[in-house]
This record gives sequence, C-alpha cells and structure tokens, in this order.
Amino acid sequence: MKAWSAALVDEVAGWPQVSTRPFFGFTALYRGDKMFAALPRTRGWQSAKSLAFKLENRASSVSARLSQDSRIRIWSGSRQKARWFAFELSGDPDLHDALDWLVRAYDAAAKSKKSR
Repeated sequence: MKAWSAALVDEVAGWPQVSTRPFFGFTALYRGDKMFAALPRTRGWQSAKSLAFKLENRASSVSARLSQDSRIRIWSGSRQKARWFAFELSGDPDLHDALDWLVRAYDAAAKSKKSR
C-alpha cells in the first residue's frame, strides 16, 4: 500500500493548485484550501489498503457509480448525504480507478470553492 499511495501522491501533487500536508498518518491532498483526499502513509482509512476522498454536491450519475463499485465504502453518514468515501485497493489494476475517483474529488473541490 505504501508504494501505491506514494505513486498516487506523486501523480496528484503535480496537478494545478494541489498541495500536500501530513494528516494523522495520512498525506492530505488539498486543492487550494479544500481537502479532497487522504492517502495512507502509516495507516489506512478504513482498512490497511484504503484511501479516502471527498465528494460534495455530486450528480446522481456519480452517486449511482459510487453505489455500484464494491470497493467503495461510506466513511460517515447515509449514502445520500455522505461526503467522504473510502476506496479499497487490492492490486495494481485498482490504481487506475483510484486515480479516477481522485480526479472527481479534485474537480469537486474546485466546484465547492466556487459555490461559496
């Protein structure tokens, strides 16, 4: 997991307006001042092989996709109101999908910033 997490951090850290900060055993990813993900450094989010991402004000198509992906767990709240999600990685092929969810969270962070 450390290698997967490091690879994801290296990729995402190069995106515009992204910064990283240590966060209780994780690397927190920010777009501007909005945290949009937490990647494991010394511990996992819900398990040893999970990362977390935040989606606010998501479209129904994204909500449906979240429900259909068996690797996704709700971090807190009901499925309809949840903002934080955990993504469970089990192998190298999952990195592509993890990156896709991080892109969605990154984009959502920009949208939530504009709505304020």
